[in-house]
Amino acid sequence: MTSTTAPGSGPDGFSPFAHLTVQNTALYRQVMRAFVMAKEHFAVHLRPEDVYAALPGEVRPSELDGVVKALDKLVEWGNLRADPDTGRVSAVEDFYRKRFIYQLTRAGEAAEEALAAYDEALGRRGALQAIALHDIVTQLRALLVLTADEQPDPGKTYLAFDALASRFAALADNARAFMSSLQRTIDLHEVEEAVFLAYKDRLIQYLERFIQDLITLGGRIAQLILELEGSGRIEVLLRAAAGREAVDAAPEDAEPAAQKAYAHWAGRWDGLAVWFLSRNGRESQARLLRGRALGAIPQMLAVVRVLGERRAGRSDRSADFRTLARWFAEAPDDASRHQLWRAAFGLHPARHLTADADTLAARLAAPVPAATPWAAAEPLRISPQLRRTGSYERRGKPRKVEDRQERRRHLAEVAAKQVAETAAARDRLVTDGAVRLSELGELDPVSFGLFLQLLGDALATWRPGMRHTVATSNDGSMEIRLSALAEGPAAEISTPSGTFHGPDHLIEIVDLTDGDGPMYGGSGR
Repeated sequence: MTSTTAPGSGPDGFSPFAHLTVQNTALYRQVMRAFVMAKEHFAVHLRPEDVYAALPGEVRPSELDGVVKALDKLVEWGNLRADPDTGRVSAVEDFYRKRFIYQLTRAGEAAEEALAAYDEALGRRGALQAIALHDIVTQLRALLVLTADEQPDPGKTYLAFDALASRFAALADNARAFMSSLQRTIDLHEVEEAVFLAYKDRLIQYLERFIQDLITLGGRIAQLILELEGSGRIEVLLRAAAGREAVDAAPEDAEPAAQKAYAHWAGRWDGLAVWFLSRNGRESQARLLRGRALGAIPQMLAVVRVLGERRAGRSDRSADFRTLARWFAEAPDDASRHQLWRAAFGLHPARHLTADADTLAARLAAPVPAATPWAAAEPLRISPQLRRTGSYERRGKPRKVEDRQERRRHLAEVAAKQVAETAAARDRLVTDGAVRLSELGELDPVSFGLFLQLLGDALATWRPGMRHTVATSNDGSMEIRLSALAEGPAAEISTPSGTFHGPDHLIEIVDLTDGDGPMYGGSGR
């Protein structure tokens, strides 16, 4: 018994992907999909008739010979293996007939798995997983509990880090896929109006809910990361998890395996910290994601406005250009087309392009009314160089290289001044316990801007019926606690630009970076 395989299809070849770049690609892919489905049902071999019956109608050839030719080409590329079909031999003459049964090769199966992963990644829409934020908070708290042990349990530490990394990777991957699919949705121009409007309402509610969760939980996660790093025990936990991962390594590979595992977990931890904390002058990924999500809402509303304009019958620019093209095609002669060109684009001779001092003096002595036709006005004389080269630029020595040291020094001073002003604003806003908004007193512009940002974070978490809320700044450095008052006069906060008015509340602002802020889960909550 003989078998037919692809000639020269070694493990380093890419011939199993050849069917993606030839004609009848759709037929080849459906044939391979039929073999994949048969393998899932534990079928080893397929006959051409079986493949023909499994093909969808839109790609199925009219004759069985079309499927046989496709199977032979897939055997040639190494996707399939063909064996003589002796099960239906009843006479000697049947041995001389071309009858084969086909099965997947290892290369063909690997190619289909790769294509399935590619299709899944390409069509993935993703999701903004708010529940993943809650899970990350839970695992960080578990790690914080483990820091209290002198010798953390390696098994518990490894499981906590593994669950944390898994949920964080799912959150990041799904967020990236969702924002990509969201941008593709916004960029659609031929979408059905009713479908898009219904989708828009659900999507905006979905984005608003995730943004609120990201504000509250993102700040809490940032604070937990700072507490873990501030405890000085995070490296002990990372090494415990690395040791647990490398415990099954061979004795001679134990130390390299432990070092490799430690580098792996340290990199994962740094990635988590950068995602939620702004460091080294770079904004955190959570803050960037929040900005992207917030920016998607006005973009979505812009698409709705375009749809409204279409429904009202307003023409867009492309429709205007098509109409203009039709007018050009219907013009009787070139003179009419030139006249239409000038009327449409206003490309008249630029006689007002330039004027020298003598011309300006003459115009001041004898002004020309604005209603004077150009043909009746005196001509302007311009340099012949402009007509020849299109430029008045005079050639000469190149400019000297400018010394920018002074400007750099000035920028450094401005940056240092901004850092000092921000630090002073933080110190100015921190309260000693709960105070009324009206008791904050006068605020400078920097302090007032930071106060508005904190107040906005707190109000974003406010729900109807709530009397108290707690929010953390995006970088996890400050916490604001806001409580409504039953009654009282309106609060007034004076600034150099005016007076801020609003209902009076009890407010407490805590600087979480000085180490005196309350622990999460403690009495302060």
